[in-house]
Amino acid sequence: MIKDLLSETDARMAKTVQALEMDLRSVRTGRASPALVDRVLVEYYGTPTPLLQLSVISAPEPNLLVIRPYDPSSLAAIERGILQADLGFNPSNDGRIIRIPIPRLTEERRKEMVKQVSRRVEESRVALRNIRRDTLADLREFKGEGLVSEDDFDRGQDQLQELTDKYVEQVGDVGDHKEHDIMAI
Repeated sequence: MIKDLLSETDARMAKTVQALEMDLRSVRTGRASPALVDRVLVEYYGTPTPLLQLSVISAPEPNLLVIRPYDPSSLAAIERGILQADLGFNPSNDGRIIRIPIPRLTEERRKEMVKQVSRRVEESRVALRNIRRDTLADLREFKGEGLVSEDDFDRGQDQLQELTDKYVEQVGDVGDHKEHDIMAI
């Protein structure tokens, strides 16, 4: 029973770390990456559609993104969607493809982005602690109902803390790696 609860908690915590990694992919590091725009929503025939579903996104140079729409008639909508996403990019199109030059990051902008990353990392830590709190409440409920012994409860509590510490460390490592990428010139 405790093993199942901890297994479920492990899966939830792993998803939290995964969500942070996905979230941090959209943070600019000064290099062109398709992840910077692949989640941009484009109004396509009246439906908000992720850019990734409408086009091929590539980075042929370290400071340039190229977007090739599957449907050339969607070019204007894609360009409008990128501008509305307010990513600080200035797309230009030649009638077939959209080019997005990625400007160099200033030191001030890098520091601002590191703060943004730190805030997202802290939000993930809070999410992990909330998962731990929920699991601990379930453990206490099991103990109160007499489903687990005092020793099993204590052991489960220790295992839960070890699990939480492991994922908090992973979240910290993900954040440190992204901060290093941002600050690298």
